[in-house]
Amino acid sequence: MEKKPNRLYKSRLFVMIFEDKKNLLELHNAVSGKQYKDPELLEISTLENAIYMSMRNDLSFLIDARLSLYGHQSTYSPNLPLRFLFYLSDLYSGMARDENLYGRRKVLIPPPRFLVFYNGGEEQPDRRALRMSGLYAAEENELKKGQSAAEIADALEEEENVIQLLIDGIGKEQ
Repeated sequence: MEKKPNRLYKSRLFVMIFEDKKNLLELHNAVSGKQYKDPELLEISTLENAIYMSMRNDLSFLIDARLSLYGHQSTYSPNLPLRFLFYLSDLYSGMARDENLYGRRKVLIPPPRFLVFYNGGEEQPDRRALRMSGLYAAEENELKKGQSAAEIADALEEEENVIQLLIDGIGKEQ
């Protein structure tokens, strides 16, 4: 009888290996193409006791004013964007704890980068982009990266024209 590896151990092993700043910096350099040398540039920001993560299989850190969140999964889940949103919200809340969110000064936050390492038994593609919009119950128009301001304005104007037609139509019915 063949024994299967314990998923819990694989996830904990991932964290144990990459909690070490030197190892984490090597991993970051490998996936980002960067060549950082000093592990002390990393500021670990991993949340403890994140209740929506059933076990600690994630790492988050800041480097070069960017927030990286690396996770390990032995089971594919299409809900990762939602889980990362919750996690990111908690991280940003902690970072902005002493900031005046109602003030006139912008509170700057680091842009996030999410990366999941998968080593489960189910065949998966080498790369897959998961988006929050893939979880929406209703389809929404999505702004595309690189879309020009003119394209966005045209789309908004078109939507306003449709709304105006609807309003005009409702007015005529009364």
